[in-house]
Amino acid sequence: MEWCRITTSKLENPTVFVDADSCPVKDEIVELTSKYSMEPVFVASYAHVKNDTGREKWIFVDTGKEAADLYIMNAAHRGDVAVTQDIGLASTLLAKGVYVLSPRGILFEEADIQTALDIRYLSAKARRQGMYGKGPKAFTQEDRQRFVTNLTKILSKFAGNP
Repeated sequence: MEWCRITTSKLENPTVFVDADSCPVKDEIVELTSKYSMEPVFVASYAHVKNDTGREKWIFVDTGKEAADLYIMNAAHRGDVAVTQDIGLASTLLAKGVYVLSPRGILFEEADIQTALDIRYLSAKARRQGMYGKGPKAFTQEDRQRFVTNLTKILSKFAGNP
């Protein structure tokens, strides 16, 4: 397990951190970061250890509920990019100046994160009271395409493309 700071020149070549335990767009991340000569860092719990990690960098952390989030939170710095569906992690990373994108292609922004946190809180409160919804929508091809489009926009900024 590697706990050291990944050194990069933030203005030119950010690190792309991926909350990888249940990320449906890993292949797209590998393809796009390769295109822009960037290194993705996939962070997952030991419960999701893979034997076929390819050439990508994988960091495996304890199986604790927030272990992957804590690793990304501590390792990411201003100018890095993170892919996560965790709103709490997204809010912390935004405060550090990290670009945060969900696997569905939603770009988290400071202006909207408080509303997302409030909705998450109200949903958790309702679940504790026994009210259960239908769960998340199925991941669609449109979600995948939105993700590719938005990650391409972010990474192309670092490559000097408008």
